[in-house]
Amino acid sequence: MKHYVFFSYFLFLFMSLSLPAIASIETAQTNPIGQYSDIQPLARQSLLLDIVNINNSRLVAVGERGHILTSNDGQGWVQRPVNTRSTLTKVYFFNQQLGWAVGHDSVIVHTQDGGDTWAVQQFLPNKQRPLFDIHFFSPTHGLAIGAYGTSFRTEDGGKSWHEEFHLELLTEDDQLYLEDIKAEDEEFYQQEIASILPHFNRLLKTDDALYMVGEIGLIAKSVDQGRTFTLLDEIYAGSFFDVFQASNNVLYVAGLRGNLFYRANSTSHWQKVDTHTTALLNDIIETPNHKLIVIANAGNILISDDGKNFDLHTQADGKALLAAVWFNNTLIAASEVGIKVIEVK
Repeated sequence: MKHYVFFSYFLFLFMSLSLPAIASIETAQTNPIGQYSDIQPLARQSLLLDIVNINNSRLVAVGERGHILTSNDGQGWVQRPVNTRSTLTKVYFFNQQLGWAVGHDSVIVHTQDGGDTWAVQQFLPNKQRPLFDIHFFSPTHGLAIGAYGTSFRTEDGGKSWHEEFHLELLTEDDQLYLEDIKAEDEEFYQQEIASILPHFNRLLKTDDALYMVGEIGLIAKSVDQGRTFTLLDEIYAGSFFDVFQASNNVLYVAGLRGNLFYRANSTSHWQKVDTHTTALLNDIIETPNHKLIVIANAGNILISDDGKNFDLHTQADGKALLAAVWFNNTLIAASEVGIKVIEVK
């Protein structure tokens, strides 16, 4: 598949009030007509969008058509059945047993046994809102985010999910506009709040805050577990796809056209990194010896020893690298052609 197809795919996927408005309708558990993901011998070579390392003992990767794969050594992979064929975009584990994955059709799937078996907790295809990330603050309290400002919260481990609208992230003009139309046309108001917010792409929980990045240069911070957010200074008008805090507490954001920025602390200014590429940057990781690695489309990999100066390396096949983990002294990536094991010097 050509790279411009993947660029368009991700551009589509990842394209003030004091309290968020909270929808009163509870999302019911729904079995997506019992359609299980196809068990395919070559699933590990299909489009995979995310991968996680669970306590250095197991890898879990997710991707198109509901594919979920696990590995205990990074070499042999087992596809796990799940009763959805929706593309899964992100996987998260709270501990070695409890995990969740999210994706298209606002689907949320859950495992209680480390990824061996999975069950659907939410499936809302009529919303036409893909989800892009999920985080749990406790075994019962979680937050999932996605396109057009979509946000779902659970406080019962995913048995029910409630939609929230973070209108505090809108400009003052947009908030005044919503107030005006709400007074005139409640139905139109509900339509507007469902589409006026930018895409929410990625969450990061640090010791003292929750960060979220997204479309149109969105960088936001929450100190109440994502119930309300505060916008940080705009540093770039394009989309961000990852936010990462290194072991030295430096915060990084990465996005379109090779844009990578870092901030040493909450009072310092954002600094732009020369990445030597215009590829979309997808994921940032840190190795045990504190190398920073940024993976990107077109097979690009950025590597830094100091977190400020990055060397560009490019995979010969030029395939998009979408997420990665460090496992058994090796970089293992989820890519447009499945699992890739990459040597890092």
